[in-house]
Amino acid sequence: MDLAYEFTYDAVLAPAVPVGDGPFGTRRIREVTGGTVTGERINGTVGSGGGDWVLIGPDGWGRLDVRLQIHTDDGADIYVQYFGVIEYNEASLGANAGKGSSDYGDHYFRTAPRLETGDPRYDWVNRTLFVGEGRLHPGPIVEYRVYRVL
Repeated sequence: MDLAYEFTYDAVLAPAVPVGDGPFGTRRIREVTGGTVTGERINGTVGSGGGDWVLIGPDGWGRLDVRLQIHTDDGADIYVQYFGVIEYNEASLGANAGKGSSDYGDHYFRTAPRLETGDPRYDWVNRTLFVGEGRLHPGPIVEYRVYRVL
């Protein structure tokens, strides 16, 4: 199995809304307020109104559940949903605290985005499996490199 780079995107996040501690860990919600998308075939902006729901387990790992939308420069709308995991270590906690950016290799931060659209120009995304790797920037801003599985 091979991977091919498809696009990079960043998502600006609002301050966390704590949901509280439960039997599986601590839940937080962050609204996605915008961002940019750059790639060879997909370019545009990340729309507002999405959300990042994370469950931080007692093991120090976050389980991600994210939904957002991409508005392409040529007028298409693409829905994105992904699940993933993030390791909360010194690099990721420092970036969350505004002490600089993490890099892609600094911590385990992987996602499995699913893209969906009704626009025939981008119909190929409905039949493609994607994976992504992430990093964090102060803001907070998350940035992902997304690859399609060949």
